[in-house]
Amino acid sequence: MMSIIFKPAMARIANTRKEETHERIVQAAARAIRRHGYAGVGVAEVMKEAGLTHGGFYAHFKSRDDLLVEALARAGSDSGANIARAAEARRARGVSAFRAFVDSYLSETHLQSLDTGCPVAALGSDMARQSGSVRQASAQRVERLVAAVRGTLPGATRATASVIAGTLVGSLQLARALGDNAEGRAVLGAARKALLQQHDGASTNA
Repeated sequence: MMSIIFKPAMARIANTRKEETHERIVQAAARAIRRHGYAGVGVAEVMKEAGLTHGGFYAHFKSRDDLLVEALARAGSDSGANIARAAEARRARGVSAFRAFVDSYLSETHLQSLDTGCPVAALGSDMARQSGSVRQASAQRVERLVAAVRGTLPGATRATASVIAGTLVGSLQLARALGDNAEGRAVLGAARKALLQQHDGASTNA
């Protein structure tokens, strides 16, 4: 069920050498954008991480913004798939869909996974400062997260799901700011407890 809720996009199957190279660039950028932020994604650095030379970039992208848009989509689909897998494992133990999602998002694993985790948590404060196309792609990631939350709570309004998504993202950001330590984990634990006390009764085991 969680994979349906999150709707992670499958990576395109490359069938030519150029497509394989393109995939390597996008994957490298998807990691870099979460690790370093928008400003920290340089064309030369991404190409180097992908094992390529700077000069080949424009055979794949018209601009750096085009790369950022694709990197955001890939970061969202990959992190969504990771969270969905973790949530499915929790669902198998009989917990509600909402609890499985919250526990997976606010997990120690996600706390430690900056360059493979949710791009909204990694980039949220900088999204509004980007160019139009990157801002639009960023907004889509936010909408996907809200929809994923809403999918675990039948009957929940968009407003309620948005507040929950904001709590998830903000708590993860605060925990990362404190570090992978007792203080950071305490923030995650408090957020999990608050969300589950308020909303888990509305979730189902369907």
